[in-house]
Amino acid sequence: MIIARVLAVLGGLALVVWVLDAAVRNFMVPRPTRVRLTRWIAGAVGWVFHRLAPPSRSYATRDRILALRPPITLLAFRATWMALVFVGFTGVFWGLAHPGLRVASQESGSALFTLGFSSPVGTAPLFAVYAEALIGLTLLALLISYLPTIYATFQKREAMVAKLSVRGALPGHSPSPWGSLAVSHAAGVLDLMESTMWPEWENWFIEVGESHRSLPVLSWYRSPDPYTHWISAARTVLDMAVLRLSTVDLPSSVAPSVTVRSGVITLQGLATFLGFAFDSDPQPNDPISITRAQYDAACDYLVAAQVPVVADRDQGWRDFAGWRVNYDSIIEAAAVGLVAPPSPWDTVIGSSPPWNLPPP
Repeated sequence: MIIARVLAVLGGLALVVWVLDAAVRNFMVPRPTRVRLTRWIAGAVGWVFHRLAPPSRSYATRDRILALRPPITLLAFRATWMALVFVGFTGVFWGLAHPGLRVASQESGSALFTLGFSSPVGTAPLFAVYAEALIGLTLLALLISYLPTIYATFQKREAMVAKLSVRGALPGHSPSPWGSLAVSHAAGVLDLMESTMWPEWENWFIEVGESHRSLPVLSWYRSPDPYTHWISAARTVLDMAVLRLSTVDLPSSVAPSVTVRSGVITLQGLATFLGFAFDSDPQPNDPISITRAQYDAACDYLVAAQVPVVADRDQGWRDFAGWRVNYDSIIEAAAVGLVAPPSPWDTVIGSSPPWNLPPP
């Protein structure tokens, strides 16, 4: 019996330390950490939500349901941590004070939620009461204190996503790279993008890569507009940069290529951390998810919008595919895994600039 009580105390303490380790590494260590308990909780919540929002349902319905996933995940962290601490200290009280299991659970619950309706006898059990109350309050404060950080990072990310929508999104659609280039050309700011837009998005990729690996729950926060998504914005910006480098027949600086490199590095890090499969060493001639017909349709759109396009479409396509292969498998896998809106490439064939597009 003595051995059983000693094992109960040691097992309970190990359970509590496990919870504290997960909480500290998940919210306080400023670097990517793979916390098994956190991943189990997030995975269980994700499993439930993917059953509630299967691919057979409409995108609008899935978006509405999946918008609840991040806050429910945070609540699940809190509930699971508290439950494990409760179980752990139940074992500690049972092993130290020698009460029945029912009384030990009452003492653990009273201490954890600082209710004070039950108190054990003895110095060691009383110290355990103080410790459990402190741990319970610490876990609550830790989660609450990080909510402003999470939402501040989310708002900063979404400000750039919304800004992109101004550059070429039609109502009810995601921004398209060819539409954004056409609007920028018509507004006469295509050259200005070299010193403004591309550096902004280079910094955006760096910030997203750091924040979304330090706080993985951010990856599942969806945009306020159902037809925008941060991974869709990343795809649009990268495709804009690649079209600018390969297809638009105007002088360009190295800024778009630096943005592409920043995006590729960020996406590779996020895909590895989140477990999305991708080709880590693509070759220039590897196939991509965009077809030649889709590329030609994008070129036709740009021509209709009076954007100068390279005369040699074959070479333009080879250059475009050679650039996009670096992030093609990553961005498409992430778009599926994060349930992003449909790709604008799916509707590029047959599209044309809106009649109210201002002339350049």
